[in-house]
Amino acid sequence: MSQANPSTRSDVGPGPALETALSVAADAVTGRLDRLLAPVSGPRGRVVEAMRYGALSGGKRLRPFLTVQSAALFDVSVESALNAAAAVEMIHCYSLIHDDLPAMDDSDLRRGRATVHKAFDEATAILAGDGLLTEAFAVLADPMTHTDPAIRAELVSGLARAAGAAGMVGGQMIDISPARAGLDLAGITELQSLKTGALITFSCEAGAILGRAPVPARDALTAYARDLGLAFQIVDDLLDSTATAEELGKPTGQDEALGKATFPGLLGSAAAREKAAGLVDRACGRLAIFGEKADLLRETARFVLCRRS
Repeated sequence: MSQANPSTRSDVGPGPALETALSVAADAVTGRLDRLLAPVSGPRGRVVEAMRYGALSGGKRLRPFLTVQSAALFDVSVESALNAAAAVEMIHCYSLIHDDLPAMDDSDLRRGRATVHKAFDEATAILAGDGLLTEAFAVLADPMTHTDPAIRAELVSGLARAAGAAGMVGGQMIDISPARAGLDLAGITELQSLKTGALITFSCEAGAILGRAPVPARDALTAYARDLGLAFQIVDDLLDSTATAEELGKPTGQDEALGKATFPGLLGSAAAREKAAGLVDRACGRLAIFGEKADLLRETARFVLCRRS
């Protein structure tokens, strides 16, 4: 595989098959979110409007795409896969809303437009994040997601681990702690495996859970997702120091300005790119058990390496 340079190549995009699949999945997930987060009237309508603003604003929809594609490996129904994918995206969008708050990253721009606390207010943004977080579990617990209550319980348990203190919340705590600036390579690897990687891993695991996948297949997907999640974050660190705010749709250079340890800062940009490329190669190799059926997942990993946003 070509080890493309994510800091210099601006013409790299997904291949036609992946581009189509990403677009179709994104539209389907957005439609599902639109239905699940229907507007309401009265005073509480404002928080629902803020939830919709934060969740329906587009983005790559990478995590729900991974759920849909992983579910497809086991011939899971589209309805079940989309519900699980929507729940995953609700968690992701909640985390972005809260991460952007003045008490966290204090960002004014997300996905190319005003963050939720800027478009509404801080209190509404907190409640909107809380609402999305809670609603995600309601979606997974709904019999429409799966008829088997044991499967629904496993989905709820898995997402709770990925989103809580053993996952995203724990990673964010490390990220805002005074120790963040002095983390070594093992430290930032642990940080990112929690803050970014845990939800990416669950995104793939959800498809396997829905499909009652055998242990070898589930383990292969989990290993793929862990490698992919770390590669994603390394590229994110590279883009934060090389891309513009317009390209990313959010502020750049914040980690460097705050003196935070990053993969490029510790390894150098060239070595960080090489590490990301090696992780992508390894992630693709994890999928051998699925043959050609996992080609879109392989292409997704390669696209993550070369993405510009």
